[in-house]
Formats: sequence, C-alpha cells, structure tokens
Amino acid sequence: MKVELKESERIDDLEFKGLKIIQNEKGFCFGIDSVLLSDFAKNIKKNSIVLDLGTGTGIIPILLCGKTELKKIMGVEIQEEVSNMAKRSCILNNLEDRFQVLNENILNLNKLYENQTFDAIVTNPPYKKKDSGIINEDERKIISRHEITASLEDFIKVSRDLLKDKGEFYMVHRPERLVDILSLLRSYKIEPKELRFVYSNTNKPPKLVLIKGIKNAKPFLKIDKNLYIYDEKENYTEEILRIYNKI
Repeated sequence: MKVELKESERIDDLEFKGLKIIQNEKGFCFGIDSVLLSDFAKNIKKNSIVLDLGTGTGIIPILLCGKTELKKIMGVEIQEEVSNMAKRSCILNNLEDRFQVLNENILNLNKLYENQTFDAIVTNPPYKKKDSGIINEDERKIISRHEITASLEDFIKVSRDLLKDKGEFYMVHRPERLVDILSLLRSYKIEPKELRFVYSNTNKPPKLVLIKGIKNAKPFLKIDKNLYIYDEKENYTEEILRIYNKI
C-alpha cells in the first residue's frame, strides 16, 4: 500500500517476505541489535499477544510478524514523530490487523492495560544511563539511547506487571549492564533463562547480549554459543547472513 513520505524519509526493503520500513535519514535508524533480537525471539508461540516496549520505527514488530505466527503485537513509542513512522510502516506492509502502534510513555501502560495481558514482551531499550556517555544533540537520538523517559528498572517492572504467568521476556542490551539486568529481572520475578553474547569478531569483547526471561519460572540459566558478526576476513558470518536472509 502506498504511504506518504515526509522530508528526509525513505523506504528500506528488509529483504524478507516483501517487508519494508520507513526510516528518516536524519533521525535514529534501526541497527543490527533490533534484527538480532527479532531472530532471538522468533520462537514466540503461535497466536501470542505481544508487547514491544520502545518500538521506535517498528522494526521488531514488522520482522516478528514475518518470523512468527503471533496474533497481535502492540508497539509502544513515546516519540510522536517516530511512532507516526511506525504507523505508516504498518500500513505500508498491510499489517494493521496484527501490528498496532501506541504513542505513549511505557510508565502509563498500567492505566491502559490490565496486569497479565501479554504472552510475550520484547524490548530494545535505551542502553545508557541518564547522565552517562556523550550526549548527542539530536533529541530523537538522546531519547533512543539514554534513559531519559524511563529507566532500565522501569522497563523490567512494567514487563513484570503486564506479562502473564510464565510469559516470555526478550531483551537486547549492552554487556556492561548485565549485572544490573539480571539482578532486576530476578527481583521482579522474571527469571533469566537464556543468554547469548554477540561479538563483532573473535578478537574483540562482546558488544551486545541477548536475554530471555520467563515470569515466575524456576532458576536455570542456559548460555548459548557466541554469535559473531564478522569472520576473520571481515565478511559477515554465515549465521548473520542467515539472520539477514541472505542465504
């Protein structure tokens, strides 16, 4: 379906089942972290009702609509301009019956949804604490990268409240925050069940960590094999090519 593009916007082909996404060249475009999270969460159960906290331009819900048989996914995005892009991408892909976008702060979701509403929650939250790191001058990038509107604890607490019993939680984050993440998950009764570290190559420390938790589950943590983005020749590894549907 044809949609109107605004200044500096473009349509990118996701090269997967004909799916596309609208992005803004001057704003915050999705990265490999969102693509890897959508692959990590591809075993979400059939007919699940899913929530994406901080959906951005909607990349994770769009890919999950292609990778899973979820019934419906709600993407929550606080930035009005960015959420509008996600809504138009939803229309562009004819996903209105499965993917909806809500322009709202995640802290207000308890006023909109009853507890234990969702079968699964996915999130690629801001990685940096509010007063840490170099602050980018673009407000859209500040909100996307720094805990300005909600903290890591907020994302996990909201997930605890809105997940059903034994509901699944999927997150991508930075390894340096891992102790905080695991501590908060357990304190809010989301038991960490699976971890996977993502490396640029074998010579560098991990740059991302993928985390799966289950609400009210018993303790048992599985560590998956490492995921490498590049091989020794600086080409994408076979697994990354598979995730990007290049092979």
